[in-house]
Amino acid sequence: MEKSFDKIWASCLDIIKDIVEWQHFKTWFEPIKPISLKEKILTIQVPSQFFYEYLEEHYVSLLAKTLKRELGKEARLEYRIMVDSGNSKNKPLTMDVPGHGYKSYSNNEMDFPLVINNPVKNPFVIPGLKKMQIDPQLNPAYTFDTFIEGDCNRVARRAGKTVAEKPGGTSFNPLVVYGGVGLGKTHLAQAIGNEVKNLNPNKVVLYVSSEKFINQFIDHGRNNAINDFIHFYQMIDVLIIDDIQFFNRAEKSQDAFFSIFNHLHQSGKQLILTSDKSPKDLEGVQERLLSRFRWGLSADLQVPDYETKIEILDIKMKNDGLDMPREVVKYIAYNINSNVRELEGALISLLAQSSLNKREIDLELAKKVLRNFVKSSTKEITIDAIQKMVCEYFDVAYDKLLQKTRKREIVQARQITMYLSKAFTKNSLKTIGEHFGGRDHTTVIHSCQTVKDLMDTDSLFKESVLELQQKVQLAAM
Repeated sequence: MEKSFDKIWASCLDIIKDIVEWQHFKTWFEPIKPISLKEKILTIQVPSQFFYEYLEEHYVSLLAKTLKRELGKEARLEYRIMVDSGNSKNKPLTMDVPGHGYKSYSNNEMDFPLVINNPVKNPFVIPGLKKMQIDPQLNPAYTFDTFIEGDCNRVARRAGKTVAEKPGGTSFNPLVVYGGVGLGKTHLAQAIGNEVKNLNPNKVVLYVSSEKFINQFIDHGRNNAINDFIHFYQMIDVLIIDDIQFFNRAEKSQDAFFSIFNHLHQSGKQLILTSDKSPKDLEGVQERLLSRFRWGLSADLQVPDYETKIEILDIKMKNDGLDMPREVVKYIAYNINSNVRELEGALISLLAQSSLNKREIDLELAKKVLRNFVKSSTKEITIDAIQKMVCEYFDVAYDKLLQKTRKREIVQARQITMYLSKAFTKNSLKTIGEHFGGRDHTTVIHSCQTVKDLMDTDSLFKESVLELQQKVQLAAM
C-alpha cells in the first residue's frame, strides 16, 4: 500500500531532523505543509518567495536526496508559494514552482515572477514593484575617514574596521556599540555598512532604527504577513539595528528579532547593534536576547578628550572648506565638554553668525556666540584646576605632587604647577605653597625661577609650559 503525501513528508522530516541543526529545522522545515503527491511529484507549501529561494539555495540537495529515498530516483519536488494578498479577508494568493531549478539572483535586486500581482513585500519599498530593491538606508557621509579615532573610541572604531573587512567572519558578532547621546554610535555603525558595500558590493547591507523595525513589525502583523517580515530580514548579510534600547517596550518585536538574530548568526551573517547603554544594563529586553548580545563584542564610546576634539573640528572644517583662527578652534574644543554633536553644532552656529553679520571670526565673536554652549566663564581659575591640568598633561598622579621626592618628572611637574598658579591666580605665595603639602613661599619662588631659567635653555620644556599656559588661558576664559 502506497504512503499518503503527508506520511511521505513526515518520513522526509524524520531524516532531515537528524541532519540539520535544530534551530534551522524549526525555522525552515516545520512551517512547510505537504499538499499533494501526483506521479512521484510531491507538492509542498511554503510561506513566502523568500522561503522558497532560501530552501532552493541551501537545502535543495538534501531535499532531493531525501525525497528520492522515499519515492525513488524519479521523485520530484514542487513548491506552492503563499503570497500575502495584503487583505486578511481575502484568500492568500499562491503560485506553483518546480523544484531543483534554483535561479541565482543578485543580493541587491531580488526578482519575482511577473505573473504574481502581489509579491512578498519589502518593508522599505513601494508595494507592487516587479523587483525588490534593497536600499541599505546608509548615509554616504558616515565613513571611517570622517570618524576621528581617539582614546574615547579606539576599541570600537578598530573593531568596526575589522568587522567591515570580514563581516560575519570574526568573533565580533554581534558588535554592540554603546554610549551617550551624540558620541557617534550611528556614525560608526553606518561607517561599517558603507565600508562593507565598498569592499563587497554584492553584500546586502541594511541599516534600520529599532523604532522603524518595530513599526514595520506592527504593520505586517495587521496584514498577517509576519512570516514575510521575518524572512525578509533573514536574507540580509549585514544587519545594523540602531538604538536597541527601544526594544524594551515591544515584546512581540523582540520575539521576531530573536528569530532573525538566531538565523543570521548561525548563517555567518553580521549583526551590528547600537545602544545608549551596555547590554548588561538594558532593562525590559528579554534575557535570551541579552545573552546573545553578549556573544560578540560590546565597545563603548566616551566623551572625546581635548586633542580628539581638535581633530574633529579640523576634519569638519577641511571637509567644508572652512578656516578660522587657531585660538578659536582651541576655545571651542576646550569649552564644549558634552558630545561631538554639540561640538559640531557650536561650530555651525559660529559660522552662521559670522556669515549673517558679515564679520570675521575671532575669539570675541566665539565667546559671544557660544554662550548657549559654554558654561559661565566668570569663575576664577583655581590652583586645584591647574594641578589637575598639569597632572593630566604629564600623566602624573595628583598625590605625587604633594610628596617629597627627587624624581625629576615629579619635581618639574610640581614646579610648573606652582609657576602657573602664580601667573593665573590671585593667591599668595604662602597659599600656593600650602596646596603642595604645606611648602613655604620660598619654595614657590625657587620653583618659578627654575621654570623661567629652563624655558630659556630647554626648547622642549618651554614648549610644554607654553602649551599648558594656553590650556589654563582657555579655562580662564
